[in-house]
Amino acid sequence: MSRPEFTCDVRVQYLPEQSQPPDGPFAFAYTVTVHNSGDVTAQLIGRHWLITDAGGQQQEVRGLAVVGHQPLLKPGERFEYTSWTRIDTPHGSMRGSYFCMTEDARPFEAPIPEFQLVFPGLLH
Repeated sequence: MSRPEFTCDVRVQYLPEQSQPPDGPFAFAYTVTVHNSGDVTAQLIGRHWLITDAGGQQQEVRGLAVVGHQPLLKPGERFEYTSWTRIDTPHGSMRGSYFCMTEDARPFEAPIPEFQLVFPGLLH
């Protein structure tokens, strides 16, 4: 039986030009690398994000595609994109998943591990 699997790595960068410290909001870019680590060709169809600020306020984002793309990845191929988000506190976190589909129309989820959004001024 073939095994569909996408793994995800995320890098975060604070966006000072889009932020308004000390009271917020605080903006962050995140670059996601999606790697087809399975052994079948599959497509990333949609996304689901949970964005949580330090006060526990949560935003939920669902939608088709990522930055306008629904990449079809053969085993071993990667797709990288950058997007951004804004939160009201100097730190928070994001986690989520991608909804994916194999070429023979078998759905699967690709988890995106939680990562931190941290205003550099907090790192003193």
